[in-house]
Amino acid sequence: MYSSSSVATRFVLISILAVVATQLLLMRTVSSLNMTNAYLNHKCLVSQGKYKPGSSYEENLTLIIRIIASEDGFVHGYSNFEDPELVSVTFQCRGDSFGSKCRSCYATAVAGLRRRCPRYKGGIIWYDQCVLEIISTNNTEGKINKDNKVCMSNPKKMNVDSFREKWMTFLDNLVGRTFKSRYMYAAGDTTFGTKKLYGMVQCRIGLEPVYKSCQQCLRNLAMQFQDCWNGKQGARVLGTSCNFRFELYPFVSNKSGPN
Repeated sequence: MYSSSSVATRFVLISILAVVATQLLLMRTVSSLNMTNAYLNHKCLVSQGKYKPGSSYEENLTLIIRIIASEDGFVHGYSNFEDPELVSVTFQCRGDSFGSKCRSCYATAVAGLRRRCPRYKGGIIWYDQCVLEIISTNNTEGKINKDNKVCMSNPKKMNVDSFREKWMTFLDNLVGRTFKSRYMYAAGDTTFGTKKLYGMVQCRIGLEPVYKSCQQCLRNLAMQFQDCWNGKQGARVLGTSCNFRFELYPFVSNKSGPN
């Protein structure tokens, strides 16, 4: 039989061990989430048609894909040919994904888009760590792409008053921090009632004017899909010019790639 002091000591030790175990589990979870590269969504741009095997379009596409494979972070490449052989490829990694992780995501995205949209001239595919867009229309670099968006949300709701207004304020705060990142990326957290909310935003490099376009893109994305994300315990809204995500747990690193 244990004395009261012994029991108390054991209780304290167990409590400390429980806290340490929880922190280690959280660290491991964050680390593993940063390592994952789950497929999210895709869209085949059917209206742009298909290309034939051995065509000039296929040769141009293969060449650009090979050139981009040696780059890192953000790349926009396009052929010098006119329609119908014009090819435009844009690839961007999440701001905290760089080096081998970024290149691996690129290879996965290229293979994934080819498999899901075989021989389509245009297509978009989103993964957890990157987005790849291939189109056969004139280059729209620097402009906000208002098409091809998708929202994915947690069906569980969060009991927080005025969630929309608080999230939009937090969103603007994150947008203001994207300019410290080479990859137009920012992540952080804020308190919503008794809960802590973790958020991430990213805009496509090259948008002009930078701050106004990034903020406009994210706000438009949020407004368009507010019925999808408002009041949810987690959601992500994906576009080709910008995207955002929030969760009740940490899911990305606050640090972006090398400058």
